Amino acid sequence: MNALVALCHFCELHGPRTLFCTEALHPPSPSLAGAAVPGDRDRDGDREGEGLTMRANSSATQRGEMCEGCRSLPASHPGFVSIDDETGIRFLSHQHPRQPQLFSVVRQACVRSLSCEVCPGREGPIFFGDEQHGFVFSHTFFIKDSLARGFQRWYSIVMVAMDRIYLINSWPFLLRHLRLTIQSLQSTALKVFDNEQGVCPQRSVRMNSVFSPAVFPHQRSGNAARSLTSLTQHPNLWASLHSSFSWLLKACGSRLTEKLLEGAPTEDTLVLIERQTEQEEEMSCWGGAEGGDSTSQRHQSESELNFDYMCDDAKFYELPGPKFRSLRHLRQILGAAEFRQLVWHVLMGNQVIWRGADPGLIQSAFTVLKSLLPVGCVRSVPYSAQYEEAYKCNFLGLSPDVSIPTHVSSSEFSVLVDVSSERSCQISAVGEDDISSLYQFTIGSANTQATDRGPTLLNKLEVALSNENLSVDVVSHCLLCLKEEWMNKVKVLFKFSKVDGRGREDTQKVLALLGATGTGEEDNVRLLKFWMTGLSKTYKSHLMTAVRGGERSPSQ
Repeated sequence: MNALVALCHFCELHGPRTLFCTEALHPPSPSLAGAAVPGDRDRDGDREGEGLTMRANSSATQRGEMCEGCRSLPASHPGFVSIDDETGIRFLSHQHPRQPQLFSVVRQACVRSLSCEVCPGREGPIFFGDEQHGFVFSHTFFIKDSLARGFQRWYSIVMVAMDRIYLINSWPFLLRHLRLTIQSLQSTALKVFDNEQGVCPQRSVRMNSVFSPAVFPHQRSGNAARSLTSLTQHPNLWASLHSSFSWLLKACGSRLTEKLLEGAPTEDTLVLIERQTEQEEEMSCWGGAEGGDSTSQRHQSESELNFDYMCDDAKFYELPGPKFRSLRHLRQILGAAEFRQLVWHVLMGNQVIWRGADPGLIQSAFTVLKSLLPVGCVRSVPYSAQYEEAYKCNFLGLSPDVSIPTHVSSSEFSVLVDVSSERSCQISAVGEDDISSLYQFTIGSANTQATDRGPTLLNKLEVALSNENLSVDVVSHCLLCLKEEWMNKVKVLFKFSKVDGRGREDTQKVLALLGATGTGEEDNVRLLKFWMTGLSKTYKSHLMTAVRGGERSPSQ
């Protein structure tokens, strides 16, 4: 990651100062690397770390006179270097950056983080910056000091990067791990503070001492120059911070990767990104509350973010027994009429309930049926021992002994598929793929509306499924194109009716223009309204912002 992490301090004598800085240097070209690396490997101080090789840095940074509170490493200390063996990236730590242009950028970030760019309460994270001087994620905090004014000193940790979007997307990750570092510093300093107060309580000493404006600066000068090492009594403080900052730069750079997208992202992609962001924020909250367990939770959450609504599918596919492989396979097993009835309920947004003793089979049916809907319209409970209401899920799997409530079984907005096994057949005898010989399927619903007229999407899908010349992959791509076509119609209808607030007559004209009228018009309208609930928050927010901006522009 092309970023830089720095620890800053507000000195009572000299103002904001940079104490410690860690930057990442990418490996040079092979011709230059051959001349530079051997010299580095002959130096002393090699220490094997967690995938990193730490060693002393021979750079001697020229620094002016400063008090102990403004100084991190001794003048003779060469600094630290960590080398990532996988990528060859070197992480350098010293009091100031090597490059002059980076020095001015870090200096400005330090001053702003400890002066004007402060969150309410003066402790906590804040984001600021611009294209010229870079963007900064800053977290300010206090460290206890028995000799300081107010018994505390003010510090901040800043991460500076030129990529604003990358830095903002890394906010939960940075906040979670910087808080761990800050809490470690604060808890260590608090122990030292309590010990010093126990030996010589400073509050009573100050109240009993004689205050004189003439000698006040001389009295303060001795107490203002306490280093962070003195406040924490940590002998390897800077080596520890170097390891933390190096790991942070490495982990932050590897956790997000760029992907090439052909054209604008689909609504399914936007919804999945939003779910990923929400889960990261939830894990951030849990990580802050549970301390040391946050790392394991983070790795678990990130591994489960790839198409979260499909995670249960993979788990149930590992169960033994027969599975539905595709929509065509499901249609062959159920029959054309029963399949159309079931898919009609799915497209209308009604609750689809499967009840049986084989959770793997039920989940495979859900996996196939989910492909008919946008991701935002899918709410699934794969297998449950009790009934769940329709507002919680539109796909519900139940064990065979669960009874369906009367208000559900008599409702036209639900369909029940009972899966019963044939006792005379065994899986070993007929084979796992012969589902029709193993199970009987009974589909029931209180709906009296005819399902043979629409919606148009279902009519076109059935034509593709009944054409045996089309392979399963071709039918899958056909369904994808149909979903995109109708999702675009949903966007137009949402913009026209919800955002612009047009009346029924104008809406009817738009429906005719979209090809949603005529045969199966009622089903088409129900489908559009249901799919409207699956639109991403990003798209809705974009439309509302554009409309508000358009309303303000004439007056401006």
